[in-house]
Amino acid sequence: MKTLIEHPQGNLRTDLSKPIDISLPLKNGAENPNAWYVPPPEISPVKDGDFTGSVAAGSSTNFNNVFFNPHAHGTHTECVGHISKEFHSVNRELKTFFFLGRVITVAPEARGEDLVISKDYLAAAWGNDFAEAIIIRTLPNDTSKKTKQYSHTNPPYLEEAAAKWMAEKGIKHLLIDLPSVDKEKDDGKLLAHKAFWNYPEAPRKETTITEFIYVPDSVEDGLYLLNLQIASFENDASPSKPVLYRVEFEERV
Repeated sequence: MKTLIEHPQGNLRTDLSKPIDISLPLKNGAENPNAWYVPPPEISPVKDGDFTGSVAAGSSTNFNNVFFNPHAHGTHTECVGHISKEFHSVNRELKTFFFLGRVITVAPEARGEDLVISKDYLAAAWGNDFAEAIIIRTLPNDTSKKTKQYSHTNPPYLEEAAAKWMAEKGIKHLLIDLPSVDKEKDDGKLLAHKAFWNYPEAPRKETTITEFIYVPDSVEDGLYLLNLQIASFENDASPSKPVLYRVEFEERV
């Protein structure tokens, strides 16, 4: 199913029958990416006396409890409520779900013992393009990202100036294949989160950060239609399913 999208540089066409899912599924046990020092997610049947919610155990249905942390276990989308004193729900702040986004592949720079994604690198890759979302794929990009245990590993992170540049460019949605846009152990400064959301001065409540994505090597850098799907959680963050669709410029007549 093909559809037409208006764009300042000309109309774009995309085929909605060819989705590219860049989310990571939530599984029972340790075969998930994990961060922030919490146990792995658990999906297990409800047990109540002689009842076990499993067809294999004799029940008429499978009836599972799911225990997880959206920030620590897999792909999730968060709003400014993640860092604010005031309650903000991602389910209320994210009101539309289709955006033009640009995939950019970056090689984080070594700075002492850290690996940092710089403003200069992102700005050069972005150029003068128009898009509402930035989708960042970091190198190396092997499939170990799908199950990596990030706690106490000091993963790469986003330079504060890079997050501020995004806010100034009007980028509304930031997606990245890391557990956080900030340094793992930063004494609670959260510089990139605060810069992107312009918090606390004038919070950009309609904007989001999505972490723990995975963009396969087969996806080329460039412009895509992004469908950012979330579960209806009244919480600062929700598990999410970002999906990309390739786009092509329509020739002007």
